[in-house]
Amino acid sequence: MVSPVIAISGPTGSGKTAVACELARRISGEIITCDSMQIYRGLDVGTAKASEEERSIVPHHMLDILDPDVTYSVADYVSDARKCIEDVRKRDRFPIVCGGTGMYVDALLRSGGFQDEPKLTDEDLAPYREMSTEELFDALMRTDPEYAAMIPNNSRRRAERALALFMKTGTKVSERAFFRDLPLPEGALLTVLNFKDRSLLYDRINRRVDIMAEEGILKEALYVYENRERFTTAAQAIGYKEFFPYFEKTASLEECIETLKRASRNYAKRQLTWFRKENDIFEIFVDELKKDRVATIIEEKARSMKIIP
Repeated sequence: MVSPVIAISGPTGSGKTAVACELARRISGEIITCDSMQIYRGLDVGTAKASEEERSIVPHHMLDILDPDVTYSVADYVSDARKCIEDVRKRDRFPIVCGGTGMYVDALLRSGGFQDEPKLTDEDLAPYREMSTEELFDALMRTDPEYAAMIPNNSRRRAERALALFMKTGTKVSERAFFRDLPLPEGALLTVLNFKDRSLLYDRINRRVDIMAEEGILKEALYVYENRERFTTAAQAIGYKEFFPYFEKTASLEECIETLKRASRNYAKRQLTWFRKENDIFEIFVDELKKDRVATIIEEKARSMKIIP
């Protein structure tokens, strides 16, 4: 049971962290980050973690909990995040879940998970490990497009498992993720930030990538590239793999930055595809709204639902 809780989600670049920090400041809240990449230490710029200033104002949990060579599942996240939520409550603070990994948000809030999966052998996975990343995701899009949209940051490992499971069981992974059909528990508010004018979101994403370039994303990408055999998740993550051609001298830095902008916009589209199929969400169009106003709207909604006094 995770309620009472407020969750703030939405596509990359929609301003979730700033809104969550403002809301937490007002209601004595603490933030439980819900992002599949921000759990890793040393990957700060490319994953757009909360700034040191934001963390000094509002406590953040589920950030920097693992080294990048550690594999981490949705089930692992749900178990650890629930412990954080309970700890926040015990200290008479209010938990605010914040992040754009829709699959993690749903699994945490809706008290669900995945049906039991059969054990996969190296033999089951071998055909997919031989595919290029592009071939792998093309195959997954043909087999299970909904799950392809669910996977955060184009996780190659999850795509391999999804295809192998389908071949072994004949069942799509998206059909096994039964939590999507569960209602939110009473006392849980899931807010999704969105844009009526999609071009405004894309402009924000493009600007954010430019800022990342100024703040040193290339240094982080090189760190991932040099450890790509060990950092299997990060090596497939948006924000890092786009720079690999630069290190291999097959593309210019400017070309790689443009590739990252395009990949980030496409990821936002997949996130919005996920959220469109949600039920029980409170959607806020934030096109021209400041973070203070968005926080006020969420606060008023939570009070009307008696989630906060």
